[in-house]
Amino acid sequence: MSKPVVAIVGRPNVGKSTLFNVLAGETISIVKDTPGVTRDRIYADCTWLNMNFTLIDTGGIEPDSSDIILSQMREQAEIAIATADVIVFIVDVRQGLVDADSKVADMLRKSKKPVVLAVNKVDSFQKFGNDVYEFYNLGIGDPIPVSAASRLGLGDLLDEVAKHFGTFQSEEEDDDRPRIAIVGKPNVGKSSIINQLLGENRVIVSNIAGTTRDAVDTEIVHNGTEYVFIDTAGLRRKSKIKEELERYSIIRTVTAVERADVVVVVIDAEEGVTEQDAKIAGIAHERGKGIIVAVNKWDAIEKNDKTIYEYTKKIKDTLSFMPYAEFIFISAKTGQRMSKMFELIDMVRENQTLRVATGVLNEIMTEAVALQQPPSDKGKRLRLYYITQVAVKPPTFVIFINDKELTHFSYTRYIENKIRDAFGFKGTSLKFIYRERSGKEQ
Repeated sequence: MSKPVVAIVGRPNVGKSTLFNVLAGETISIVKDTPGVTRDRIYADCTWLNMNFTLIDTGGIEPDSSDIILSQMREQAEIAIATADVIVFIVDVRQGLVDADSKVADMLRKSKKPVVLAVNKVDSFQKFGNDVYEFYNLGIGDPIPVSAASRLGLGDLLDEVAKHFGTFQSEEEDDDRPRIAIVGKPNVGKSSIINQLLGENRVIVSNIAGTTRDAVDTEIVHNGTEYVFIDTAGLRRKSKIKEELERYSIIRTVTAVERADVVVVVIDAEEGVTEQDAKIAGIAHERGKGIIVAVNKWDAIEKNDKTIYEYTKKIKDTLSFMPYAEFIFISAKTGQRMSKMFELIDMVRENQTLRVATGVLNEIMTEAVALQQPPSDKGKRLRLYYITQVAVKPPTFVIFINDKELTHFSYTRYIENKIRDAFGFKGTSLKFIYRERSGKEQ
């Protein structure tokens, strides 16, 4: 099941990034950062009271001009409206209610999305308590006093945010159609791929609004199965600033990937695989989604009998953290190999939900251990007692061992490869959890 997305929106210098960092790193647990996203932390996988969600910081460049600030606020509000399930609108009790706050509140109110109003920098309820009431004038609900820097009121804020998760989760559970996210950098042909798939199948059930956000999904029926395609084409932006384009591209990708079963990462054949492609693919990899790498505009490449193999090797080198990904070389323009897309999607979906019997898994593990001994340290060797599969999407395995300190990623990869040799699991990551007999986990 996909996780709800919570976006933080607010003017510069109201404590937006402070709130994000405190929530992501301390008040609630951050699971893991995506490989390659190192410039700044835009999003975090979080948990509050056993409820998982993705937290997004929509902040970016903070210009000094008040006119540009208002424009920036509008764009922040637009991205939050388009992608979030719940919006946290943060204002500053010390600056008071300003015109920019009111204008963004108007946009958020019209969006019909749940908005939680956080009044920040309330370090003393005795001193600032009465000033909080001013923000009722925004007309978007009860203001919740918090202090991100002093970690005050954050539990109340998160409780209010979490109230809106129940509706989201029940909506997602009711819809069991396969969901495929088409992701990639701008102008690689994501929308063209969906249009080509629509043209080939000649059946459009309808263009429907996304169940949890305003982005438009596309239903396509193929061989009697309904698929929902999620296009991450993104908002039109006037700004040409590269960093901001990258930020918004990543935010759109995160929210689409959360909702998808299978992710199609589109790469421009003429440009080749880039660092940004690796970042986008890493988002899907970290979330354990089924992954297909679609190299688009293949018709524009001069080819010989080795081109496809050389090209595949380059991509695999760059995307070395996901060697299981499936590849397809297509042209959305000419329709080349587009008919194979559904076959690949179905295969990856099947592997995402494949279950292996415990007895068979233990036979594979026993044979693997006999062929290559587990690592040891200071005379003590890792012992693998038992393995069982506990979940799907992605297939997740628990291995019972004697000491988790003795585990090493290379041996985990060795066990993974043995399981893949037997069952394939093409197109999907595998997750391994180590448990000591005492019950500790890694």
